[in-house]
Amino acid sequence: MPKSAKRRKEKAADFAKAKLKLGKGKQAPSNAIDTSFKARSIALPSQSIAVQKDDTAPTTRRKLSLDDLLVNIKHHNSGTRKDTIFGFRELLDAHWELIDSSLPILVNATVRIIGDEDAGVRKALLSFYSWLLPRIPKEDLVPHAPLILLFTTSAQTHIFPEIRIDAVRFLNIFLEHFPEVIVSGWDTANNSHGSRVLEGYLGVLSAGTITGDAEGLPVATSTASVMLTPASKLVVLHSLSRFLEAATGFQTTSSTFDDAWFLTSSFNTTEAYIAFSQLLQPSSTQNPSPHKAWSSEMDPEDDVSPVSSSLATRASNLSIQLQELSNDIALCRTFCEVGASTSSGNPFVVRLAKTLHPTLISIFLDCAPVVFSPSSSPPETEMELVLAVVSITRILYGLIIQESSPILSAIDELQTILGYMAPFFPFYSSGRKDVKTEQVFQDLNLTYCDLTSRLVLASQNTGGSTPRQSTSRGKKERQLGRNASQADRVQEYVLQILHEQVSSSQLVRALTPTAYNSLLPTVWSLLNYSGRNGEHLERSEEVLEAIVEHAVKKGSKSALKRSTFNSVARLVLLETDVHYQGAFQFGTGTEVNKMIEEWLSQLPQVLWELGPSNPSTSESIVLFLLRLLQRRSRFIHEQTLTSLQTRFAPYFHITHPTRGAIRGPFTRLPKNGLALPSGLRRRILDVVILLCTHGSLSSGTILRDAVDSALVDTEDDEYWAHLKRDYMSRS
Repeated sequence: MPKSAKRRKEKAADFAKAKLKLGKGKQAPSNAIDTSFKARSIALPSQSIAVQKDDTAPTTRRKLSLDDLLVNIKHHNSGTRKDTIFGFRELLDAHWELIDSSLPILVNATVRIIGDEDAGVRKALLSFYSWLLPRIPKEDLVPHAPLILLFTTSAQTHIFPEIRIDAVRFLNIFLEHFPEVIVSGWDTANNSHGSRVLEGYLGVLSAGTITGDAEGLPVATSTASVMLTPASKLVVLHSLSRFLEAATGFQTTSSTFDDAWFLTSSFNTTEAYIAFSQLLQPSSTQNPSPHKAWSSEMDPEDDVSPVSSSLATRASNLSIQLQELSNDIALCRTFCEVGASTSSGNPFVVRLAKTLHPTLISIFLDCAPVVFSPSSSPPETEMELVLAVVSITRILYGLIIQESSPILSAIDELQTILGYMAPFFPFYSSGRKDVKTEQVFQDLNLTYCDLTSRLVLASQNTGGSTPRQSTSRGKKERQLGRNASQADRVQEYVLQILHEQVSSSQLVRALTPTAYNSLLPTVWSLLNYSGRNGEHLERSEEVLEAIVEHAVKKGSKSALKRSTFNSVARLVLLETDVHYQGAFQFGTGTEVNKMIEEWLSQLPQVLWELGPSNPSTSESIVLFLLRLLQRRSRFIHEQTLTSLQTRFAPYFHITHPTRGAIRGPFTRLPKNGLALPSGLRRRILDVVILLCTHGSLSSGTILRDAVDSALVDTEDDEYWAHLKRDYMSRS
């Protein structure tokens, strides 16, 4: 049988020669072996035979020294860089002595990855800086601040928005440790640290720049604006609020003496306000001048205060003293110009507020409906966003709007913001009522009260001036009407919180000293309204009665006792100061006068209950009584003097029915000593001698005998005898 054609072709294929095609190379045989090879180089710097490795250097658990870690921080692999940061912390935690010699190298290596594109590396660096910076003295960190801020501000303008947000988180850490360097030059047009950081904030918020015309619209920062999530906005606004607080607080440190800054415009000169603010200032808060007891002969071993030539001392330290003198002159000049700069309005702050105004309103309107919803609990992120917006508003417009000469454009902007907030005031949570939520809503209420009081006073002060051409008289009157309506609601809230009343929705949160002090500017604006008519006078008297009643009810051990005492004491002393020019005056109403007299009569009891536990509060009370007696206040009459004399006697000495004679708390006060010739004990004796001189003879005799019994065989007996001889000879 003949073979098929298929089998013949298959047999012939084994001996067929493949034809070459044009452009194709010769095919390799099927049994050919590939002998080609490839080579790559690897770098092992830690295993180099050319470098002698120090086996005594501290290492991590992975046997990596500081030099090894500094090399790995530049590695291309993100996991290696992150592990290197953990290695830095491990190495320094076990061998902290390395920081003294390696801090510049460490800072120079780590700041370069602030803008790292890997989120894990940035998170690890944030944790490392949070651990490292609190352990380093501030004076060692400040020299490295320019380098740190160079890379941080660069990361603020990165193309990736997540890197911008992390740069803001880094700024939060730096603001805790060297804020004065970060905010330096923030309100200038030069390329300073503060101005670059502020521009970075505005760029992240897409708010515009502040380098254009002061009257024009904000200029867009860039075309690379991004939409931020609520959580990212919260990070930026919180950081911006801290930045502005640090910037404005750092600038006004020289003019801030206590928490009564709102009284500044009520005195004819700044020096008069400073003198008034120091009337109740305890000696513990002042810089004591050195004192030394007199001795007829000098002890050669006592070299505390050596006598030397003042000319020689000045000559030896001439350069230092000239620098200090220049700094003092600059501070005095800044302080003297504070009133002029704020009265005319800081153009930079006005421009910044105008730039941020649309952004603040937009964020508030986005978050307010869900935060103040009556049917659900407020989301934490949106609630914190509202608080951050209100805080920034308070900082900016608190600087701009002053009682003497407010800025009209700023008044309009603040009026717009408060107009959006007014429907929700007072702010209460209808959902969960945990401590944090209640604290946030209390802060919102107090800030709204403060801004409204400033707005009312500023609008009133512009009533006699010529308004802008674009503002009609009718519009002006409608604005004043809305301000008065808002002020009425603020007054109701203030009375409610001072009386500690129960609201329809929840119990008013108890005041803390910080919250009480933040409420005082609002109280003062309600008391010092210069355009008061009969209705306003009646409302002012209600607020005055509430503040005095609140002070009377607070016990001596209360955390608010010091704050409530200072607030009422300042009001009583105001009318005794010849430089005071405010509108507030104590009226002829018998109810308020009786409450003040009752409050005065309780002060010896407060001193008794305080004893030696709180010398600063006791000294403030004694200073107040001393100033009141010296200035012959109208509240110091025969009945008040008799009450004070009677209640002061047990403070020194008391006769118990069964235990006999007992010395009072006065004897347990700290000794005056030779270093404090005007200490607390002697100031109390000054008050007592004035009471004995001006008060009732019988009650004064009882008080004087009690003091005599308490000072037997004490260091103050001689001083007391001197006071009696001096004052009794005059009477």
